[in-house]
Amino acid sequence: MIATKNFACVSFHWLGGICLNGGTSVPSLTTREHMFCLCADGFEGRQCETAKLLGPHCYEGVGLYYKGTVSSSKTGRTCEEWDLDTRQRYMSSDVNAGKHNYCRNLYFRRRPWCYVRRNHRLVWEYCNIPHCGSESESQPAAELTCGQRTQRKLMKIVGGTVATVESHPWVAAIFWRSKSKEKVFRCGGSLISSCWVLTAAHCFPDGSNTKERRFSVILGKNALNETDLTVEQRFRVEKIIIHEGFDNSEGSFNHDIALMKLRANQGKCAVESDSVRTVCLPPPQQRLQPGVTCEIAGYGKEKYALWYRSQYLREAQVNLLADDVCRHKDYYENMITDNMFCAGRPDWSQDACEGDSGGPLVCEVDNRLFQFGVISWGDGCAKEFRPGVYTRVTNYNRWIDEKTNLSITAGAMFPQK
Repeated sequence: MIATKNFACVSFHWLGGICLNGGTSVPSLTTREHMFCLCADGFEGRQCETAKLLGPHCYEGVGLYYKGTVSSSKTGRTCEEWDLDTRQRYMSSDVNAGKHNYCRNLYFRRRPWCYVRRNHRLVWEYCNIPHCGSESESQPAAELTCGQRTQRKLMKIVGGTVATVESHPWVAAIFWRSKSKEKVFRCGGSLISSCWVLTAAHCFPDGSNTKERRFSVILGKNALNETDLTVEQRFRVEKIIIHEGFDNSEGSFNHDIALMKLRANQGKCAVESDSVRTVCLPPPQQRLQPGVTCEIAGYGKEKYALWYRSQYLREAQVNLLADDVCRHKDYYENMITDNMFCAGRPDWSQDACEGDSGGPLVCEVDNRLFQFGVISWGDGCAKEFRPGVYTRVTNYNRWIDEKTNLSITAGAMFPQK
């Protein structure tokens, strides 16, 4: 789940008396007249009439006042949006008047729940949200629903596959504003937590002289030349961190990894939706077997010789190559360092291309998508014996933790053997 803390308040009905919801009246020592209310835990206001909304990390009691943004059940199914009648009767004071698919505890059940589709039937299931104070509360919220997406919606076209952003909700579009104020697409990236995007170091050719104010990030974007404010989330950039060891002096792109911190809007960064979610990060040094099929996505060129980029988010499937194959004299020889790996198609038909840089290579493990690579470089696009080269993300868990102060990179969601 995308971690944000929200302590907005919701009004409750007048229950009679001076102090509501279990609050205690504190009188004046001299006149004995009421001075103020001492509110019970979870309530505030002059008469304790409002309840503090809990953030999305956990729920208290049976979760009657849970107002987080978890939107999947304990079995991993995506919640259905609440129907109009339920919203009008029970959720008028909820976020967006209840027009969402977030877990809630209506009808006084044991904990927050939602409706899901199971075998084409609408049923209810409890949600995967820890109880406040339990051991699972310490698990980072970003890892609860990371790497999960709604049902994939694909449209085949000649020369590749166009994908909706719901298929790759962690993909970020990074834009740069030129001196002439023109907004230019620069690179792809991936959302690893509410406020942090992972991308490639070579996306910032000015290095330490990079000016954050010239960059912006859009999440949930289907097409570069179209804007859909109902699904897109836009952010300015607060900080850009380029790996200190990045060195392209010999064209090798070693340590080609960077971080971007999004500037919060009204105290919030990214908010989870069908179009915007975080990707999971695997444990340090974790490697998959050669031949495993993984996915790449981006807005790059459809063919190397084209002068224009694809306007739509596109995806491709590639297979991981063994390191010794990629270092073979027919491939890249000694240009491949331990911080890189290669992936391509057996028939060389699909590959990342210019403009895809910084985007994610993700592999599915136990029904979750984990980012193993950052699209880095390659000789041409879909060229024989020239597979795409990717930054090996699992070499940088500690670096990501140190720079972001997050604890999401331990790979807690990765299945244990």
